[in-house]
Amino acid sequence: MAVSGGIPVQFSAVFPHGAFVIGEVTPEADFDQSTREKPVQKRDKNTGLPVWIVPVMDADPEARKGQRELSVKVAAEVQPVPPEALPGTPFRPVEFDGLTITPYVDTNGPRPRQGYSLRASGMRKPGGKPAQAVKDAA
Repeated sequence: MAVSGGIPVQFSAVFPHGAFVIGEVTPEADFDQSTREKPVQKRDKNTGLPVWIVPVMDADPEARKGQRELSVKVAAEVQPVPPEALPGTPFRPVEFDGLTITPYVDTNGPRPRQGYSLRASGMRKPGGKPAQAVKDAA
């Protein structure tokens, strides 16, 4: 059986203890199309939508060093806006909609290891409605 694209997963299966946005949402660069003078944003090959990178911290207390921080790529016409930070902290709790996971073998480094790429169709505060988007993003 061939699997095309990512494997759909529930947010709670990937982040059973939750997740936090820990930085700014940025456009993913299309390194094949970009030049120094003219950066080009990557587009999702299935939807054609621009791809945004959301830096995330896994709230799992058992997460090992090097696995706590990761990126989730969101395909959206406009820049996704993270939920508001918890009062008095820089942490913004988040849940991702339409989450998929794509396994791959990372051959960088001294020995190959299993890696995962996470993509989503949107993000929102936990238990809430999808977050608003920024109209004038790029």
